Amino acid sequence: MSKKLFIKTWGCQMNVYDSARMADVLAPLGYRPVDEPDGADMVILNTCHIREKASEKVFSELGRLRQLKDVKAEVGDGRMILAVAGCVAQAEGEEIVARAPFVDMVFGPQTYHTLPEMVAKASRKAGSVLNTDFPVESKFDFLPDESASQGVSAFLAVQEGCDKFCTFCVVPYTRGAEFSRPGAQIVAEARRLVAGGTREINLLGQNVNAWHGEGPDGTTWGLGRLVRELADIDGLERIRYTTSHPRDMEDDLIRAHAEVPQLMPYLHLPVQAGSDRVLAAMNRKHTADDYRRIVDRLRAAKPDLALSGDFIVGFPGESDADFAATLRLVTDVGYAQAYSFKYSARPGTPAALEHGQLPEDVKDARLAALQQLLNAQQQAFNQSFVGRTVPVLFDRVGKRAGQLLGKSPYLQSVHADANERLLGRIVEVRVDAAHPNSLAGSVATGEYRSSATGTQPVEATV
Repeated sequence: MSKKLFIKTWGCQMNVYDSARMADVLAPLGYRPVDEPDGADMVILNTCHIREKASEKVFSELGRLRQLKDVKAEVGDGRMILAVAGCVAQAEGEEIVARAPFVDMVFGPQTYHTLPEMVAKASRKAGSVLNTDFPVESKFDFLPDESASQGVSAFLAVQEGCDKFCTFCVVPYTRGAEFSRPGAQIVAEARRLVAGGTREINLLGQNVNAWHGEGPDGTTWGLGRLVRELADIDGLERIRYTTSHPRDMEDDLIRAHAEVPQLMPYLHLPVQAGSDRVLAAMNRKHTADDYRRIVDRLRAAKPDLALSGDFIVGFPGESDADFAATLRLVTDVGYAQAYSFKYSARPGTPAALEHGQLPEDVKDARLAALQQLLNAQQQAFNQSFVGRTVPVLFDRVGKRAGQLLGKSPYLQSVHADANERLLGRIVEVRVDAAHPNSLAGSVATGEYRSSATGTQPVEATV
């Protein structure tokens, strides 16, 4: 009989990918994913350490799950194995074991390929199984093939870890050093995904454009070369990659944006601040003008490229002039979308020990001003699509009956009334209205766009 597995995922897209692969590892043991923790035989919290008060949120969730674990045992429904995975587990594993001894397994992002062994240990011993090592071998060498279709749009991890050591960031300590998967391994996984119905692949990495893997020909490839290889896979119609670092934006990758039609005209390229003084304090090792020049080169190669970014306001010692420089950079570059946050100290990071920590009210005011500018840019970008027709990859059913949702090439969410037969297809949609975070449109009947197969007719019923 199958056993019920519930995984709750916080944080980045890499965690989403990891959660799916955990399910693949556990499938041979009889575990099948379910949508609720009630009655589950195993519950895994796949955690993120980036957001403020991340560990406290985990402990709060564990308190609720302990009740479900106790109820399952009291009614004689077997045992719930409770696990904490991910970056909080890596950073605070011993504290989790001490504060929540009812947790059966605590393991970091690099060890989930050993889940069968951890489950066996947890099943026969009292107390928690703690595994936060950084093993010599790569977990990717031991993961099974995907046990189920990953959907129309899928993530594929190609690079993991970080050697940049930005002073605000915990990733080098929780994910380890930069590691690039071999090119042949990535291409093989991409082919399996496409064979299972995937039409769009988003290549993932903490610094994805730092990827330099061994190619099948024995040479070292960069990300631009990998993108070109993936574009040759029949049926793969869209390629994206995230998250990039300005220091790793190589010439060949920039040329790929001009030369590979499957590579979508959208790039997430975090800058964090517009002040050189703050960037130096963050250990970003690029200046604001370095970033501007990279953007200029990208837009020269791909004039319709849409940019997204990350920003931190209120970094220790940030002055009014420093913040004004950030606003200038945002105005100069122009963003289709962006993520912005107040600085919050992360234990164990150098910035947490810096003098000049700013008051919360100053950070609040700066964040509000920055978001006002970014939101205005995003709304103007979306508004520019009204009256235009864009190719949309429909990948899910909407909340309303008869509605489908999908993504434009620029990663905008688009919803339209459409027949479910169009799920998984790239369809021309006429944009009728723009909202702050989405577009609304209607299917332009008669044809749809496909980079792999050309324009083909579809039935007029939508």
